[in-house]
Amino acid sequence: MTNENNTDSNAKNSLFAGRSIEIDLRGKQSVRATFKLSEQAIDSLSLVAIHLGIKQKSLFDHLIDDAKSLNDIASSIRIRHFNKINRVQKTFVLSRKTLDILELIAKDNDTPRDALVEYSIRKLEDVILAEKQRHSQRKELFKELFQHWEAGKALLEKSRQNLGDNDPFCKNIEKSMSGLLRSVQELSSFIEKRL
Repeated sequence: MTNENNTDSNAKNSLFAGRSIEIDLRGKQSVRATFKLSEQAIDSLSLVAIHLGIKQKSLFDHLIDDAKSLNDIASSIRIRHFNKINRVQKTFVLSRKTLDILELIAKDNDTPRDALVEYSIRKLEDVILAEKQRHSQRKELFKELFQHWEAGKALLEKSRQNLGDNDPFCKNIEKSMSGLLRSVQELSSFIEKRL
């Protein structure tokens, strides 16, 4: 009897473990969902994803995954106000789990899922403001770095004139300037992408 009970128990555990893995994997599947959102919300989502260097899907997952916060948002939504917002239709990629949570909370709170998404994205406004300030600081620091690179170029030219192109001192400065040039180019691209 004990062996049969152990066999049954092991079979059940194996079945539950298999289903748990299946549910977990299905939750990570990417799905497409269409929402009607304000242009500002769509722009905010794109801007934060770009500035933080993450995919919009990951950002959606982060915004929607917290059921408690989503319930709090649902209770604060004023449908009349939401219905006055000019909105456009936009399709996003998000995880199956995120979409399921969103639909469940929308249903439980008798709130349109579009409204939940719109108001969740509004939580990003503080992040956007902070990121804009950081980006402004990056631009100022980049200007200083660029000036440093220009001064280095002038020093390299002066060294070449005084010591000759093949002098070890000049070669070391040239090597440093090559590394600095790569950094300037990479940072320039980074800053342009985050405008």
